[in-house]
Amino acid sequence: MQTSFSLRTSQTIAVLAVGQLIGWGTTFDMLGVMGRIVAPKLTLPNEVIFAGLTVMMVISAIAGPATGRWLGRYGAAKVLAAASVTFATGLLLLAVTTNLLVYAFAWVVIGFGGALGLSAPCYTAVVEREGANGKRVIAILMLFTGLSATIFWPVLTLLNDAFGWRITFLICAALHIFVCLPLHLFGLPKPVASHTQGAAAETPPVELTPADRRKAFLLIAAATTLCSFISFGIAPSLLEMFRQSGATPAFALQLGSARGVIGISARALDMLLGKRGNPILTSAMGVGLMLLSFLMLLLVPPSTSLLITFVLIYGFGSGVLAVARALLPLALFSAKEYGLQSARLSTPQNLANAISPVIFTAMLDYAGAGATILACAGLAAIAMVFVIALMGLVRNAVPSTQAA
Repeated sequence: MQTSFSLRTSQTIAVLAVGQLIGWGTTFDMLGVMGRIVAPKLTLPNEVIFAGLTVMMVISAIAGPATGRWLGRYGAAKVLAAASVTFATGLLLLAVTTNLLVYAFAWVVIGFGGALGLSAPCYTAVVEREGANGKRVIAILMLFTGLSATIFWPVLTLLNDAFGWRITFLICAALHIFVCLPLHLFGLPKPVASHTQGAAAETPPVELTPADRRKAFLLIAAATTLCSFISFGIAPSLLEMFRQSGATPAFALQLGSARGVIGISARALDMLLGKRGNPILTSAMGVGLMLLSFLMLLLVPPSTSLLITFVLIYGFGSGVLAVARALLPLALFSAKEYGLQSARLSTPQNLANAISPVIFTAMLDYAGAGATILACAGLAAIAMVFVIALMGLVRNAVPSTQAA
């Protein structure tokens, strides 16, 4: 296993890590701090303010297929640069908003920026520069993504205390224009032509018939969408689920914090595996751990040790799944196709991310923790069926002799 990175690879990681930290920290994570500050200033309910995230995810989902085509046509650097301008525009709109219409339109713009700048375009930039061997780099970048809230929540709090919420949004917009935009345009190394052109770049790791390719895509889309639905949906409700399962408010907060740390540690493990990692096997392990964790909550009497064990198993499973979702297209499709297929997969995932928190919150409030845990276990079991079917499809396929 390679133990060090070249200067070129380190530069790629540094530029994209900064872009993703600022991208996630000033948009998706931002309302965690600013939402309840902005709501009374605009005389809008908290739920309306937080619905901005739903708008963002829906617009990102709709724009996903177009983003995939632009990635293939213009390259990731130009698409990421367009995202920086789009994010800045949306944040400027938030800074000057005085009513619901402008607020909603700002999140439409930010959602479009999310399609252009978050996750799939970033990982496409890696594949353009590292080829099919960029798995370790993608895993490292996902570590930074996992830290975006940890870094930006205190930063946003300090900025708001010092300057107020409107100036805070202006500063966030400035970060995209004066930091991210030049980094994306001038800081990224040039793509390696052999990673996006030629026989190696256009040859997938396994040879599949057109029908099996469509089936593989649908299986990946179904499995990853269900897992996103669970992980994004349950995240805002974990503390309440722990409380309904017998944890004190303080202990529930400790469990929730530990889950985040464990998830990041799981991403680090996948990074250490490097080329030896297999995204399909990693997906099977992640879904299996999630299913096991929910079955334990259903079948074992509530206790402190049970909740700790659940957090360990669920946190690790959801952490490795986050990496596997980004890497699965590389296991079945060519490096040249990575951007298109990843953007297409982001459409159902983002739609799931948009609606799942509302569904799980309502389920927890009206049906209780037991029904919510049962639903999670059922969805995880269905996802496991899709992953097993995908494993069978790949097992029967012929490995490509020309793939890089």
